[in-house]
Amino acid sequence: MKIKNILISQIAPVDFEKSPYAELKKKYSINIDFYKFFKIESVQAIDFRKSKINILSHSAIVFASTTTIDHFFNLVKDLRIEIPESMKYFCITDQIAHYLQKYIPYRKRKIFFAKNNNPSGIFDLLLKNKDLQFLIPCGADGMGTHFTDFFQKHAIEYNQAVVFNTIPADLKTDVDLDKYDLIVFFSPSGIHSLKTNFPDFVQGEKAFGALGIAACEAVKNEGWTLHVEAPTKEAPSINVALDHFLKEHATRRR
Repeated sequence: MKIKNILISQIAPVDFEKSPYAELKKKYSINIDFYKFFKIESVQAIDFRKSKINILSHSAIVFASTTTIDHFFNLVKDLRIEIPESMKYFCITDQIAHYLQKYIPYRKRKIFFAKNNNPSGIFDLLLKNKDLQFLIPCGADGMGTHFTDFFQKHAIEYNQAVVFNTIPADLKTDVDLDKYDLIVFFSPSGIHSLKTNFPDFVQGEKAFGALGIAACEAVKNEGWTLHVEAPTKEAPSINVALDHFLKEHATRRR
């Protein structure tokens, strides 16, 4: 398997030349394109109320992405809800945990995240706090069976709250999938968009990468092979994971 052209299924960095992707492009003489596979729409307050979910009846919130954080707190603002200082927050990575500073004061005693770049460590933290009532903000496609199975297995009280919806982009018009040797996904919505646009798609020799537990799980659930996975202990970011993979599979290296 040789990798020359990579498709990143999200928008390009504001300053590509200063991003880790630019370093990979130069290091391995590869081509990297960006195209967001779906559009995100916030759930309106009037629609959220129909779910009958009371945010304030929960004592802890689980965040899996910075996108979810943005949509959750925008919704809270629209609902005119004030989150109590006693609320605890559990984040899959330290980057997501630190992003919370955009909305709340960062305090070690109420913000928890997996240590040592080990995303599965979040489950140990949840188990240690199983008496809390958890709220899981997410998109319409949920947060993944890894989490729901875990909560149900350990009889932990939780609710999923849809705070944004995703709409597949028109990939058939704008993207030539045959051009790419590797496609990188960042959420289950990206996989859903691919299947919506190309219902007869077959992976074949194409490599897949994914960032996050939910995205990795979604790829595997389709029966596809996942070649690049992050975060892990060895690869805390998708860029590091790509670097490890390209060392073996890039067509050339400068």
